[in-house]
Amino acid sequence: MAEGIPLNDEDRIPWLCALHDVLRRKDSSREDAILACSALKKMYRHILVSGASAVQSRQPVQPEDAALKILFVHLDGPIDVIAGRLEKRKGHFMAPELLKSQFDTLEPPSAPENFITISLEKSLPEIVLEIERAIFQGEVFLE
Repeated sequence: MAEGIPLNDEDRIPWLCALHDVLRRKDSSREDAILACSALKKMYRHILVSGASAVQSRQPVQPEDAALKILFVHLDGPIDVIAGRLEKRKGHFMAPELLKSQFDTLEPPSAPENFITISLEKSLPEIVLEIERAIFQGEVFLE
């Protein structure tokens, strides 16, 4: 990505499996965890929930059968808003020219995935409050 080349599935899958393993260790230790990454495709989110086995099965996991209970927060916003924020980043590995490829790859979460969608046009405090509200009011299924 630093060279202006979008990542493909082969680039992302080992990284997603490693992230699943980190989340699994946290879960086994009964620790909460927050992970920020661009899980753009349904398959990528499936790997985060189920690990390497998701690569072979490619079948969606029902939330009640998930290896890990993960709440996906889909930060949704128009490409021009995100482009403006990217332009302001200094020293970030992702070239702003890759934004369109990210939008082209995006498969927004849908049922039965465990997710909430929040507008990026809200302020950071509003976004955090909405996530907290979803977790603490039980609007999403967490264990």
